[in-house]
Amino acid sequence: MAGTISTPTTKTSSESTKGYKSAFIVLTLLFFMWGFITCLNDILIPYLREIFELSYFQAMLIQFAFFGAYFIGSVIYFLISMIYGDPISKMGYKNGIIIGLIIAAAGCALFIPAATYLIYGFFLGALFCLGIGLTILQIAANPYVAILGNSRTASSRLNLAQGFNSFGYTTVSYTHLTLPTKRIV
Repeated sequence: MAGTISTPTTKTSSESTKGYKSAFIVLTLLFFMWGFITCLNDILIPYLREIFELSYFQAMLIQFAFFGAYFIGSVIYFLISMIYGDPISKMGYKNGIIIGLIIAAAGCALFIPAATYLIYGFFLGALFCLGIGLTILQIAANPYVAILGNSRTASSRLNLAQGFNSFGYTTVSYTHLTLPTKRIV
């Protein structure tokens, strides 16, 4: 019709935040999973010590392989960012999260041959791979949580998500302490 002005359809604030809420819920569940996986290292140490008859130094290499991956992965990411630009900015937060999940899943999958062939070094490699995957996940997920929704509440969202990380760690710790354990033969 002549003389009518059509306006583009815009989403209401509740419609636009609905997508953010579902993404935030998924990310919060990922943070819970990271805490859950991190605590499993503490549970794994006594079993590997018994199976491989490890010294205390060798047992602490289990933690070093996992948490060393966080340090090494972060330093490598920093160097790549300085030389070539931030990879997550180029590929996007969601793709960064997917890549981190794939690497972490590969680390988890490496536990199968490590357990099958009982190779201590293979366990360390699997933990390192898992740690690298979780490092990439956190590098991508932390800023993504911050940009989801209103910028005034970014720190609150990040605190809540990180709280679920601690909750995942605590859940495994409490469950491990309260459940009866069987000795590995």
